[in-house]
Amino acid sequence: MRDFLIEKLYECSKQPYQKYFKKNTPWNIDKTALMNYPEESLGYGLGNFLFKNHFDIQEKLEDHDIIHVLTNTGITVYEEIGMQYYLLGNGKKSLYLFMVILSGTLFYPKRINYFIEQYKRGKQAHSFHYLDFSKMLFISVSTIQQSFNI
Repeated sequence: MRDFLIEKLYECSKQPYQKYFKKNTPWNIDKTALMNYPEESLGYGLGNFLFKNHFDIQEKLEDHDIIHVLTNTGITVYEEIGMQYYLLGNGKKSLYLFMVILSGTLFYPKRINYFIEQYKRGKQAHSFHYLDFSKMLFISVSTIQQSFNI
């Protein structure tokens, strides 16, 4: 039930967040085109992630799925919350991040050790959350992970 509630909160907040808070330009690429990138590349990894999870690219939110690919984070609700903890550890600060962490911690108090572990992982990685990933789609996932200690 709490997973359902958290997912509904996300769905309700996604449209206004994209419209009013995200100022970046949409990538204008679809997941089928991503599958034409070299197999080890970030572009291919993103396309594979989207197909595997039956997702489509969400305009202006492309970086979110890239973070999943780079950090090997799953898509369950608590893993999504953990990814925000990771990003906090990596230096990212946003209203959305703090809302997810606050609500996630309240709804999943038994996962606090996992959240703390993710925060520490993010802290150990070199700061990468701010990168323009749209310009890195041909770079191999492993090269990016090694360069930023992800």
